[in-house]
Amino acid sequence: MSDQYPGPSGYSEKDVHREVTELQEKSATAARIFDLRRIIGGLFVLYGIIVTITGITDDQAAIDKAQGVNINLWTGIAMLVLGVFFLAWLKLRPTPPPTPDTAPGADDEPAGPAH
Repeated sequence: MSDQYPGPSGYSEKDVHREVTELQEKSATAARIFDLRRIIGGLFVLYGIIVTITGITDDQAAIDKAQGVNINLWTGIAMLVLGVFFLAWLKLRPTPPPTPDTAPGADDEPAGPAH
């Protein structure tokens, strides 16, 4: 059957191929948007900012409770560093787009006479 004439379902092979290609592109975009490095890095930066601010504003009683170490400040800074690491990793090594799976001979012209 030629790819120019619709089959029993009413869709030609070109229509199906075009639709599959569009869905693959949307899937690749979604994979890049929801990359775990972005989510993890963003959450660590957000919580790192909150914990760092808490550490900066801690009173002496909270510091004394942690045996003289401003644990909120150090933990917040560590979370910020880890979050920035994940985001820098995402920026420097982005997710590669998936290679399209093409059927063998899909790009070839149909053999036989054109109708």
